[in-house]
Amino acid sequence: MSMPSDSEFLRRAEQCLTSVQAALDSFDPDELEADLAGGVLRISFPDKRNCILNRQSAASQIWLAEGASAWHFVFDAARGVWTDTKGRGELRAILEGVIARRVGRAVQIAIS
Repeated sequence: MSMPSDSEFLRRAEQCLTSVQAALDSFDPDELEADLAGGVLRISFPDKRNCILNRQSAASQIWLAEGASAWHFVFDAARGVWTDTKGRGELRAILEGVIARRVGRAVQIAIS
C-alpha cells in the first residue's frame, strides 16, 4: 500500500475526525461529549473517562485509544475506509463498539 501525500492524508484525516464529531454531537450530553481541536477528538464520558481519536501525520494514520486498548488505522483507498493495521477491523465498527460499551446501547456513527 502506497503512502498518501501529506496534504491528501491531512484532508482525509480532517474529514474523518469532523464527521465523527458531527455524529457524536447528536448524542445526549449525559452520555458523552466530543471536542475536536488540533487533530485530536476527545470523547468524554460522565464517569470522567475519555476515548481519544487523533491523527498521526508522521505515520499517515489515525489512532484510537480507550483505556488500555489502542488501534492504528490507515486509509484503504480501494475500499474508501480506515482499517486497523493489525487486521482487527474498520474504524467505524471499532469506534461504534467502544462507544456502545460506554453508553450501554447500540450506536451508529457515520464516517466520511
